[in-house]
Amino acid sequence: MFNNILIVCVGNICRSPTAEYLLKAKMTPATGRVISSAGIGALVGKPIEATALAILREHGIDAGAHCARQVTAVMLHEADLILAMEEGHLKKLHEIAPQIRGRAFLLGKWQDNQPVPDPYCQQRPAFEHAYKLIDQATESWLKYLGN
Repeated sequence: MFNNILIVCVGNICRSPTAEYLLKAKMTPATGRVISSAGIGALVGKPIEATALAILREHGIDAGAHCARQVTAVMLHEADLILAMEEGHLKKLHEIAPQIRGRAFLLGKWQDNQPVPDPYCQQRPAFEHAYKLIDQATESWLKYLGN
């Protein structure tokens, strides 16, 4: 059972919080299970980006409480499963904590390792595309997460 799932992107204001809140909404609540997100270049303390927040709310999910945080070696060490958006993120995470090999994967692993492109500073269609990819990827992970 994966009790501590960490989802990572760059700024921790678009993709990783979208995936975090989507996965939380899809999974059956389990005592002690933690699903969180962080960024490798986090905009620490910032809320989720407004367009990402609006799209989540349109799907009945409120991520208004999100606050961006920087990924740390301790977070990586404590996570049972680490999901990143792009190969470059995995490489950076392996530099921070080499021991995570074998429990760090792309969120899009079950979609032929499809990356989720960064919609930051782009128009709404880029956010909608990222949301669609994240929705598909999180759905694919459910059967492996002991849900």
